[in-house]
Amino acid sequence: MKQTDVQRIMRIKNYCEAIARAIERFGDSIEAFDADDDYYNAVSMCMYQIGEISSGLTEDFKVGDAKPVEWHKIRGMRNVFAHHYHTMNKQIIWKTAKEDIPTLLGFCNSIIAVNKNAFTPPPRPKDFVNE
Repeated sequence: MKQTDVQRIMRIKNYCEAIARAIERFGDSIEAFDADDDYYNAVSMCMYQIGEISSGLTEDFKVGDAKPVEWHKIRGMRNVFAHHYHTMNKQIIWKTAKEDIPTLLGFCNSIIAVNKNAFTPPPRPKDFVNE
């Protein structure tokens, strides 16, 4: 596995964790998510970043170790955020945050655990969600 793939997975992990912190901070309900633009924007921007970062993963990684992850859907959601943000369906974003992001976080943690001694983690991006 290439160092760049592990570093990207570490960055994706950080954004998954930022989404989890946003849910903890703002409230664990679709009603809270739907009513608060800051909450919506925090989660959406993290998902956008996950899609952006995932585009740099090598094809070898995506078809090998990471084959179970539907990278084309992650990238597709990023494209919708980038080009049609105003038409995004909040229920789909919420469902993704609650169901898919924890699964992606678990995947990232497993990849990092297997490769933890091989690489130094990249600097953590400054979150816009307070820790």
